[in-house]
Amino acid sequence: METPTTSTTTLHTCRTLRRASLNRVFALAYACAITSLLYHHSIKLLHSPTLISFTISASMLLADFLLAFMWATTQSFRICPIHRQQFPQNLHKVLKHSNDFPPIDIFICTADPYKEPPMSVVNTALSVMAYDYPIEKVSVYVSDDGGSELTLFAFMEAAKFAAHWLAFCRENMVLERCPEAFFRSNYMRSSETEEIKTMYESMKTRVENVVEKGKVSEEFITNEDEREVFNKWNCQGLFTRQDHPTIIQVLLESGKDIDIGGRWMPNLIYLSRQKCRRSPHHFKAGALNALVRVSAVMSNAPIILTLDCDMYSNDPQTPHRALCYLHDPSETPTLGYIQFPQRYHGLNKADIYASELKRLFITNPVGMDGLAGPSYVGTGCFFRRRAFFGGPFSFVSPEIQELSPDHVVDNPIVAQPILTLAHNVASCTYENETTWGSKMGFRYGSLVEDYYTGYRLQCEGWKSVFCHPDRPAFLGDVPISLVDVLGQNKRWSIGLLEVAFSKYSPLTFGVRAMGPVMGLCYAHYAFWPIWSVPITIYSFIPQLALLNKVSIFPKVTDPMFIVYAFLFIGAHAQDCLDFILAQGTFIRWWSDQRMWLVRGVSSYLFGSLEFATKHLGIATHGFNITSKVQDDEQSKRYDQGTFEFGVASPMFVSLAVAAVLNFIAFISSFLQILLGGNVEGLFVQIFIAGFGVLNCLPIYEAMALRSDKGRIPNKVTIISTFVAWVLYVVVSFMLRM
Repeated sequence: METPTTSTTTLHTCRTLRRASLNRVFALAYACAITSLLYHHSIKLLHSPTLISFTISASMLLADFLLAFMWATTQSFRICPIHRQQFPQNLHKVLKHSNDFPPIDIFICTADPYKEPPMSVVNTALSVMAYDYPIEKVSVYVSDDGGSELTLFAFMEAAKFAAHWLAFCRENMVLERCPEAFFRSNYMRSSETEEIKTMYESMKTRVENVVEKGKVSEEFITNEDEREVFNKWNCQGLFTRQDHPTIIQVLLESGKDIDIGGRWMPNLIYLSRQKCRRSPHHFKAGALNALVRVSAVMSNAPIILTLDCDMYSNDPQTPHRALCYLHDPSETPTLGYIQFPQRYHGLNKADIYASELKRLFITNPVGMDGLAGPSYVGTGCFFRRRAFFGGPFSFVSPEIQELSPDHVVDNPIVAQPILTLAHNVASCTYENETTWGSKMGFRYGSLVEDYYTGYRLQCEGWKSVFCHPDRPAFLGDVPISLVDVLGQNKRWSIGLLEVAFSKYSPLTFGVRAMGPVMGLCYAHYAFWPIWSVPITIYSFIPQLALLNKVSIFPKVTDPMFIVYAFLFIGAHAQDCLDFILAQGTFIRWWSDQRMWLVRGVSSYLFGSLEFATKHLGIATHGFNITSKVQDDEQSKRYDQGTFEFGVASPMFVSLAVAAVLNFIAFISSFLQILLGGNVEGLFVQIFIAGFGVLNCLPIYEAMALRSDKGRIPNKVTIISTFVAWVLYVVVSFMLRM
């Protein structure tokens, strides 16, 4: 049954999904099977006759215990999944005039013009500048943490083009407000459209030429004001990526700049905060906090939208959907943010790298929405500014009144006192002796600042809402090479473990602050990287034992075999059903479960090892930006559904070793069956090896059958084959002792 928000004006409805009851029944049966399996492992461990059998039994017990733990945390998402629907067409009954709409500050973060092409960032900015929203209420802030003149030049060009683009979108009621997306769609051609396209292509060419040259040369500077700005980058040794002063450039000012239709333009501000090698900058969280402070000084809108630089708006009505919750009189005052799912364009048919991440971005948020609300995923999120200043009933005052969420900005954004203070709060030493990053703003202490910030906000008492309209609110780019995908996942793994083993661990602090169910939701994410332990164990031990004809699982005639079969089939069937109910397809689900295995023996494993070595004082890690640049040949292979390896990454070695071992174990046992050999008691191991081979087909193809640049380098193939052989020899020797 759907529950409306009020009896007079329905802005949104909510209903519990019917599958919740079925999930609970299945969970009870599955829990009984897990208990039986762990008991079986314990008995087998206690009766191990040799050290090697004890080691194998202990390893399998550890693997299945961790799988059971992760399964238990997953059930927290299935307790009360809900579906919401918004009615933005009714918003005018609550907000009757344009003056009633609250101002919005939009944050877009970028950090490297070569990994995050400026034109991609420009398209994201233009798409939100063209929102169907009172334009004088919109302020767009672009944080350039790379301090690049190339990015600033791109936005100077974008500000000029915006005067034409915003008027064009408004007059023609364009749905695709991102220029790049609009011009690659099947748009209606006319003289006006072709003219605006020519202007866009001209801007794009100028920006890409500047990026290719690596500097803004004289030929691209059109006036003295621009020359004065870009001269800041010409001070040899005084301006570097890691060491430079604050740069704030107001590119458009609402109330002053107008488009070609005579309508006001939104505020557009470029910010590159001060960097100094001696001061920690806290990566993206630090950049976002600088934006919170600078925007507070300049516009101080009560609502903040955060966006990744490649996540453009796909629906001009998106702010209205957020306001259906934020301005609903019946909504709880503890509502802190509205999270939209991350959706992507350009995915190939099979989504070979499982870039949709349906569990993270759709399935799990639907489950958390029935509790205290979804986690923050770093983009597509509308915050109440007040949420960054303590809990809903425990306000934390900032160090100066101008940063307070209730401060009213009276002066124009270009007024000298405003700009002076904005430069001050963006300095690299401003946060010294303050609570920014600990009690205020985006939180420091983890590479995954989005997850950690959302978690800490909910621990303080803030609630959230998952808004998942049929038309994606935002669309982003996906990495098209496996090394970029795994590198991104490795960074996430390190950041998640930083939270899992901190004093704010969801299993302790989170459970006390939010209750056991929400605590388990966040624990599921925090302990994500430990998937590497059971996946690695199941990728190596059964296969090595199979090669030596050592049985470690029950025979087919043993009643415990039914337990194993139920656990495997039940888990995969439920996961597939959840995926398809989230508008997925079977072929994409297969890619998703394959990438889960791939990540387990590569990015999760290496992320866990790097986290461990860092805490032992052996190594350190930093923030690596995921490349958004797409090579034509790579794009072609991706569109064809071909895996892109290409480089000799250590993560590919562990992945290839697992692939080689599974292949040899399966083929040798298969040949033994054909020759009439006795494989009694080895069926489960043969099945596991065969399942591994089936999932490793793209790896075998890249090792032996391909000759393009995206194949696995010969060096990786040789090393992995040698390591697989060494493992076999060592294990064989130990088993014969």
